[in-house]
Amino acid sequence: MLKSIQKLAFGVVTVFAVVGSANAQKGDTVGAIKARGQLNCGVSTGVQTGMSTLDANGKWAGFEVDFCRGVAAAILGDPDKVKYVPLEIKTAFTTLQSGGIDLLARTATETFLRNVEMNLTWAGTYLYDSQGFLARKSLGVNSALELDGASICVSAGSNYEQNLSDYFRNNKLSFTPVAANSRDQNEKNLIEGRCDVYANVLSALAAARTKMPNPDEWVVLPEMISMEPIGPVVRQDDYRFRDVVVWVLNAPIAAEEYGVTSKNTVEMRDASPAPEVQRLLGKTGDFGAKLGLDNDWALNTIQAVGNYGEMFSRHLGDESPVKLERRLNGLWKDGGLMHTPLIR
Repeated sequence: MLKSIQKLAFGVVTVFAVVGSANAQKGDTVGAIKARGQLNCGVSTGVQTGMSTLDANGKWAGFEVDFCRGVAAAILGDPDKVKYVPLEIKTAFTTLQSGGIDLLARTATETFLRNVEMNLTWAGTYLYDSQGFLARKSLGVNSALELDGASICVSAGSNYEQNLSDYFRNNKLSFTPVAANSRDQNEKNLIEGRCDVYANVLSALAAARTKMPNPDEWVVLPEMISMEPIGPVVRQDDYRFRDVVVWVLNAPIAAEEYGVTSKNTVEMRDASPAPEVQRLLGKTGDFGAKLGLDNDWALNTIQAVGNYGEMFSRHLGDESPVKLERRLNGLWKDGGLMHTPLIR
């Protein structure tokens, strides 16, 4: 009897040890990325100027793409070791849940249900966006409140669809949704007159306007009907990886505040007397090791993608066709919302 109990106890311990080992392995995303030699990163489908585009040579570019590159640089020391996985919003979260990607960098707004029911965690905000409307000037509409009875192009299954319903209901207006499964199809529907206006976040509307046959014939209406903070998403089973993603997001913001750019990282590391810069760039402290990374993780990230101001200007601001103003995406000291916790 005693031997039977001992065997049973040993079996239970063995089962729990195996399960625990499996769970630990499942939760070690950084280890899996290092073993694989590649970050699997979810982005939008390559059609939104400024966020993610794919050229004829198979080269990806955009704000989302640079975030993936920054994470790869921090973990692997090489920003090019990324497999980009283009995803529509309807499949983006389930692909992350199932382990098909390590990180979702595509445009995705945090909501209660996405966070709680899907067991996903947003690792901060890399873009403060807001939802609005793009319309033909010839429509003669100057306000969203004049859209009663309009047909509106919107992404199927997106947060924007619910925002539309709430806005029109609150203002006692009616509309007809023209839902499409891709941003490309929404823009095509708008150009071909299948809807009166297009509802999306401002960055997407500004990008869509640049692709219209006659961009000057289109206008973004003044109303912004919701705030859409956008940031990277990870699974809740690995808070160490979440910490890595959080600090990869923070590093370019801190770099802009401290005057560190993609061109002067080594010079600033070696010559700056500022303790904050020394800690950020790995000259002092042992902060990389606490993330399971080398101490030059932030230096590698900033060298690869630049500081936040460089990223914004290159993809969404003055240097891009999109020409968005910084506004809320400015640094806190300039009246914006971008800030970072102290590295200490």
